[in-house]
Amino acid sequence: MGLLITFEGPEGSGKSTQIRLLAQALADQGLPVLTTREPGGTAIGNAIRALLLDPVHSEMSPRAETLLFTAARAQLVDEIIRPALAAGQIVLCDRYADSTLAYQGYGHGQSLEELRRLNQYATGGLQPDLTIYLDLDPELGLARKQAGAQQEWNRMEEQALDFHRAVRQGYLALAAQEPGRWLVIDATRPVDWVQRAIWQRVEPVCRAHGTV
Repeated sequence: MGLLITFEGPEGSGKSTQIRLLAQALADQGLPVLTTREPGGTAIGNAIRALLLDPVHSEMSPRAETLLFTAARAQLVDEIIRPALAAGQIVLCDRYADSTLAYQGYGHGQSLEELRRLNQYATGGLQPDLTIYLDLDPELGLARKQAGAQQEWNRMEEQALDFHRAVRQGYLALAAQEPGRWLVIDATRPVDWVQRAIWQRVEPVCRAHGTV
């Protein structure tokens, strides 16, 4: 059985960079690694992503948003993640079920209990072996994203700053509830420092699973 490592964090926290660096580090060890993202990763998921993140859909309700995110997640788990894990691969996923709790739960104020049941159904109970959260003040993260060249500015990022602050507090609360699964890293630190901190946690997890 493979290993599922998920990355969470606010916009502009550097998730994409750190996933790429970790994937390369694992590949350098001769380990089979697959990277994917939410929403997306499949043809169906990418179609849902376009609908979800298009700023033109400002009227989308939080419940509709939640169902679309979890539909994309269900397809990704069934089509990509579970087969990769069964083949012994290490899967790195840019966002996963915790995003729903943080954004649609803490951010939009929906019932965490209901969202957890929905996540359970969408994933078939598949939990990450490790979740890496890159922590960053949302104001700084959004400024980073706006300054980036050729980067999409999506409907979620257009939410009010108070929404993004609530999301961050939600992530920190989730991490505090399951410290054994979460690694919280200060995303204001240099890229190479963050990379080393991630590897120091990932390597023993891989060893415990017999992948290193």
